[in-house]
Amino acid sequence: MLRRLHSLQPDSFAFTPANQAWAEAQITKYPKGRQASAIIPLLWRAQEQEGWLTRPALEIVADMLGIAYIRALEVASFYFMFQLQPVGYIAHIQVCGTTSCMICGAEDLVAVCQKKIAPKPYQLSEDGRFSWEEVECLGSCTNAPMAQIGKDYYEDLTAVKLGEIIDALGAGDVPTPGPQNGRFAAEPLNGLTSLKSFDSGQTKYNASVQRAMDIGDTVKRIDGTEAPLLVPWLGTMANTSKKSRKAGGSVSLGGKSNVSNKEKFGSTFNEIGSRPKSLRMARKAGADNLKMLKGVGPKLEKMLNQLGFFHFDQIAAWTEAEVAWVDKNLFGFKGRASRDNWVMHAEKFACVQKK
Repeated sequence: MLRRLHSLQPDSFAFTPANQAWAEAQITKYPKGRQASAIIPLLWRAQEQEGWLTRPALEIVADMLGIAYIRALEVASFYFMFQLQPVGYIAHIQVCGTTSCMICGAEDLVAVCQKKIAPKPYQLSEDGRFSWEEVECLGSCTNAPMAQIGKDYYEDLTAVKLGEIIDALGAGDVPTPGPQNGRFAAEPLNGLTSLKSFDSGQTKYNASVQRAMDIGDTVKRIDGTEAPLLVPWLGTMANTSKKSRKAGGSVSLGGKSNVSNKEKFGSTFNEIGSRPKSLRMARKAGADNLKMLKGVGPKLEKMLNQLGFFHFDQIAAWTEAEVAWVDKNLFGFKGRASRDNWVMHAEKFACVQKK
């Protein structure tokens, strides 16, 4: 299959400060002169941040590793884990269609995706929130049929269950990954026939699912704040270079900023543009789930609330000047409002609420 860069590309790419520090830490795993070996983790991090691999992202990674741009493109176009076109900003669903899954009902899962998302693979849903594709064997044959969403496996699926998962994601929830039929892992459906001394009750879920749930690292995108950026192979914390600090402000490696709330939300606002009208608190019905907006996670939602923005109709009413103000005053996330077109997405959610 011929894989090319998408015809529409953004003007630029930059890792978030914390992701920049993480990327620099990965490079230190390899001997001097072998930094190109870090290309896959760096490309993957760029994709997790943006949703797909853009040409500017490929070029930034290549520059960091000191390799030609074509080398980065060779890797990205070879591995199907890398998406070279825009995908749904909530989730891109990869349905396994190889033998075991095909026998067990993968075609039914594809039909669900065609009905609920879009008729063709890689085609965005009308609201831009979802996309899907059929992929080759994902190595979970015992739990067929299955699909990968984000970095997690959703196994032992039925058409009904996959439909419920898509609906839950659309509502802002994150369904628990792993087997969907009550199995703990990949044991026989009628129970263990060997290793019966194993106590699956030690944890609620199997190891990979338990870890995903413990750290909250499932379908959501990576913005660099998920965990301390440790460099255990050097016995130290990651160092943030002057270049990465310039890319987006000061960085704290534990997911906390060196800048106080007073500096972020007090009287030191950047007054470019026009500050939107804000609320002191959410309305009586409660705040809207702003995490449904493209690129907004728990940390960014909290920041928006601290700035006085709780509802979709507030954001939908922003003018260009007000978007410019928000872009400049989202500490650590500058430019997100315009980059991810929050006004357009908020308008859609506000209209749904009115109906």
